[in-house]
Parts: sequence; C-alpha cells; structure tokens
Amino acid sequence: MRSTTTSQQSLHRRTFLRGTLAGAAAGSALLTGCGWSGTGSGRTTIRFVQNKPEVLAYFDKLIADFNASQSEVLVEHDSTSVPLVPQFVRGAPPDLACYNYNNDASIFVARGGLSDLSGLPAAQRIDPGVQDLVGQYAQYKSQTSVLPYSVTAAGVIYNKDLFDKAGVAIPQTWSDLLQACQAFQERDIVPIVQTFKELWTISLGLFDYVSGGALDVTRFFARLKDLGPDAGPGAEVSFSKDFRDAVEKMLALLKYTNRDAASRSYADGNLAFAQGKAAMYFQGPWAIGEIAKINPKARLGTFALPATDDPDDAKVRVNLDLALWIPNASSKRDAALAFLEYLMRPEVMDAYNAENLAWSPTRNAPRVKDERIAGLQPYVDSARFYQGASTYFPRGIPLENYLQGLVLGRDAEGFLTKVDADWARYAQRNA
Repeated sequence: MRSTTTSQQSLHRRTFLRGTLAGAAAGSALLTGCGWSGTGSGRTTIRFVQNKPEVLAYFDKLIADFNASQSEVLVEHDSTSVPLVPQFVRGAPPDLACYNYNNDASIFVARGGLSDLSGLPAAQRIDPGVQDLVGQYAQYKSQTSVLPYSVTAAGVIYNKDLFDKAGVAIPQTWSDLLQACQAFQERDIVPIVQTFKELWTISLGLFDYVSGGALDVTRFFARLKDLGPDAGPGAEVSFSKDFRDAVEKMLALLKYTNRDAASRSYADGNLAFAQGKAAMYFQGPWAIGEIAKINPKARLGTFALPATDDPDDAKVRVNLDLALWIPNASSKRDAALAFLEYLMRPEVMDAYNAENLAWSPTRNAPRVKDERIAGLQPYVDSARFYQGASTYFPRGIPLENYLQGLVLGRDAEGFLTKVDADWARYAQRNA
C-alpha cells in the first residue's frame, strides 16, 4: 500500500492534469516537484498501444489533438503487432493500452497485472451490463482493471431490396428464418453468403450466432470452468450435451448457403453481398463499411439471428472491440490516466463510436443513428447480448480448424467429441 504522502502526491498530480486538460493554466514546475519523469522537453512521454488497423489514422488524430491541448504529457502511438505477453515478461509493457478485450487479453487481469481503475469518474459512467462482460473472462479480487471503450454488436446483415423483392419480413423465430431461406431459394436468390476459406469468419459468424441464440453461452462456460479437471464428454456440462442443438442448426443452414462457400474469402463475401448476390450475411459492422466502399447505394439493415422458436430468446453477439487498461508495471501511471480520461470524455468516445458503427459503453449512451445497425439498438438497450462462444476458447484448442472441418464434412458428432476431449485435456493441464 502506498504511504499517505505518496497517495496525496498522486492525487495532486491527477487533479492537476484534469485541470490542465480542461484548459486550466499551470506551470511545469508543479509536475517536477511531484516527481514526474519526463523527456528533455519537460513532458512525460507515454507509450500508447492501439493496433486496430481500421482506426489507426483516427487515433493518430486523437493523439495529435491531445498532445496539442496541453504541455505536460506526450503520447506516442505504438501500432505494431508485437505480442503483449513478451512485453509484460520483459517488464516493459505499454503505459496505456486500447485493445480488443477477449479471453487472451484477460490473462493480464487474472494475474493481477493491471491497475485498479474503479476510483475513476470514467469508471462510474460505464453501464454495469457492459462492465460485466469483462468479468466473464477473468476477475482479480474486486478490481476494475479494464474499462470498455467500444462495443460492437453483430447481427445478420440483410439486403433490404432483396427482402422487399421476395416479400420476406425480418425473421423473429428459427422457423421464420428457415421459411425466409426457402422463400429466397424459390426466387433464385442465395439466402446466406458464407466464406469458409477464412476460418475466423466461421467461428465469429455461423458458430457464434447460432450458439449464442440457442443457449446461454455465459452460463455454459461459467459452469464448465467450475468443473475444472472434471470436464469431459460425460460431465453434467459438456459440448456434446449443451451445444448439440446449436451445431445441428448450423448444419441445417448450410443448404441455404452459396455453393462456393468453401473457396470464398472474407473479401469475396463483401464483394458478393455488395453486388446483391445474397440476402443475408453473418458478419459484424466492420463488413458494412467494406460493402459501402464497393456499393455506396446498398440498402442494408441488421437483425438478431433467431435460433429458437421463442422470439424472446434472440440476442446479439457483442464484442469489447476496444477497452482501456494500464499495467501495474508502468512507471507513468498518472500520465497514462490523463490520456485515458481524455479518451473517455463523452464527446471524444461517443464521436469515435458513431464514426465506427459501434456503441459507447456508458450509461445513457447516445442511440446509434446509422439505420444499417439501428435494428440492434433494442438488444443493446436491454442487455440482450452475449460474447461469442468462440472467444472463450484458449489458443491451445484449434476450434476454427474443427469448425471448418464441421461445415465441410458435416460430422456433428465428431466435432463435439473432439472439442470435449480437447477441453478436458486443457482443464486437466491447468488444474
């Protein structure tokens, strides 16, 4: 625990920086007196890691604006793809990260390697339903080590013109979905474009969408984790038991997919959908931007995939596309906090999310205005969402390879058996 003197100094520095960022005048001598380490220019330089390719230029602009707004902190943008684990091992992690948060990133939370941010005003503004997504992967004591920054909601992208042409309404149930697919086929319209050449599109799309709508993914993995080394095909919770319905439904949709799905890539899928060659596409909002580049006039919408015959079971897949965290090993925590608080300003964060077809994670966040994703707003409002089942798998289990084998070979039993066996070995090794 820090001494009272150190705590008071830290509070003094943070208060000072907030005043600086709000436009208050202050001298650099105050920072020097508080023990700040800086560059020759008198600034404290921090390394900020953000490597999401689509928004590198956007963050470059945010960093430039921040650096120009004050004279105490200098942010350097590290957009390299150097793995984070070696950086932590070497004791040289970034000072602040704005990174996709998933099961891989949660290792830093589980081991207590990140600063507790629970006392920040920004942390109090986060919607509890969104903050809970962080804890679904890992939790360290009662800390809030990660602050969600951008939530992407993924549903079925659909071509409004083709739906109108076929007289098909947005499906509300699994039966509705099958009937819609049949109606499209009767009119020689490909119901669903799939891209099985790229493994991630199978896991994020078909597998996550159907399983997320067919069962409670969060509860399943929580129960599976509780089993520990007792996990396996004969356990009370298993993929063979709980995922069978979802896997069979995945296979049922294959007859409504483009025949060349095995050789089509993500780029091929975007092109085909932009050209109006299919009615539905199992992709996230990132694909919408790519489709718009090809066909700006495409009339698109998004709906939650129904995987049961109860409309209330429908949910959308969400992803903490970006989240903020500060490693304990950073020696420039207060400077990192200053930039974090700048990024979390509503006018900064809300503008980013609106620009990138995402949702801000805060209470009373603004509703999305883009009609292409507005159909998912009710699900976000009511927290009817889930993190994809594929995101819970450790890297040691080649789930995506198994999924490609599943959609090409259509052996549900073989797929479920392999996943159960691999998870059991993983659980035993980590007991």
